Amino acid sequence: MTTQPHRDQPPIDPAQLADRLRPVLLQLSRQLRREAQKSGLSPLESQLLMAIKQSPGVGISELAETERMSRPTMSVHVKRLESAGWVARAPNGDGADRRRVELVLTDAGQQTLAAVRRSRTDWLIARLAGMTPEDLAALAAGVEPLHRLIRHTS
Repeated sequence: MTTQPHRDQPPIDPAQLADRLRPVLLQLSRQLRREAQKSGLSPLESQLLMAIKQSPGVGISELAETERMSRPTMSVHVKRLESAGWVARAPNGDGADRRRVELVLTDAGQQTLAAVRRSRTDWLIARLAGMTPEDLAALAAGVEPLHRLIRHTS
């Protein structure tokens, strides 16, 4: 199946576009992970901290399910985040299940995530600053379609 965005352009083959887009996105993702590691976080730790930030009070079981890993494995990761001082456990807010704890970011966790974001953003800004106005416009035009692509596959 092909799509034709404009009448004067040849059809775009989704398979060919995927073959061109995939390695570029992988390289970009790797570089952004390297930037996160400069702040002392592994890619997984960064991902887990962001998930906890986006869902304050999430439980270990819910986080494990969201991140598609076993509960025991997630418990090990959460303990590491706690040991680093980035995450704290809080009692269950509704009191219905006393065994369930809620995970929240500590101030140190918030600061570490902010440092990761700054590092990644600074890296991107430095690369974007050297691009032509036409390339910047093309990238800007592609941001929303990439958002739709992610939302469509999630």
